[in-house]
Amino acid sequence: MARRPVGRRCRVTKANNGGNFLADSQFSLSGRVALVTGGGRGIGAGIAKALAEAGADVLIADYNVALAEEGAAAVESLGRKSEAIVVDVRKPESVQAMIDSIEKTWGQLDIAVNNAGVVSLGGIEDLTVEQWDDLIDVNLRGVFLCCQAEIRLMRKARFGRIINTSSIAGKVGFPNLSHYSASKFGVIGFTNAIAKEVAKEGITVNALCPGIVATGMWRGETGLSGLWALPGETEEQSWARHQQSFLPQGEAQTPEDMGQMVVYMACAPHLTGQALAVDGGFSLG
Repeated sequence: MARRPVGRRCRVTKANNGGNFLADSQFSLSGRVALVTGGGRGIGAGIAKALAEAGADVLIADYNVALAEEGAAAVESLGRKSEAIVVDVRKPESVQAMIDSIEKTWGQLDIAVNNAGVVSLGGIEDLTVEQWDDLIDVNLRGVFLCCQAEIRLMRKARFGRIINTSSIAGKVGFPNLSHYSASKFGVIGFTNAIAKEVAKEGITVNALCPGIVATGMWRGETGLSGLWALPGETEEQSWARHQQSFLPQGEAQTPEDMGQMVVYMACAPHLTGQALAVDGGFSLG
């Protein structure tokens, strides 16, 4: 399969549509096939939406069949082709079956966003081995297994864009999230290492580091803003306080923000081995 150039004229122009720079730019992923694991909700859904709006056909993989189908329907509503795929990223046979199916049905895999992840809280003295293993299995082992299978297919075409979802917790440790930070630091190191392995084969590998995003990880009584609320403080008040205290910009990010960065990563031919934070300035320190 001949390598096809993508994003030759990738440039960003001034946006007039509420901050969606990509809609007013010349980014194009027309003719590309993308995969987003964990693409049925939250950050994954925002990424899938942005890829579809840029012209890619987007396959949605999830452990939950209903979420996979919901994500695929959302892509199709934007006029792009999609497929709902059920996968357990912890299991090599499940991941390989997914990639084999993509090769058979679609004939190519140009962009892979390994976004499936989980989070839980636990202080170092209370954290159980089961909690540690369960989280590492999804967040780090899952990224390894997906990358391994994706690269085998991408090497045949000598083209690919892999984006692994890490976190600002992969750059800065958070209390009571040591296992989560370990997994996300690991994703960044792994991404950097394999980027060097495939750099001469037309494949780029980068990590996306979301900041404070209004998804289930942060919002609600069981989210971080609820669990970290001060005595007498509502979840909404805690959410507002954390935005102001953590973010120099004072404003949380959105799944759509993450999608815009992923489209850029998918277009950029010479960006590889990087861990880019979309975090409102949090990682500035």
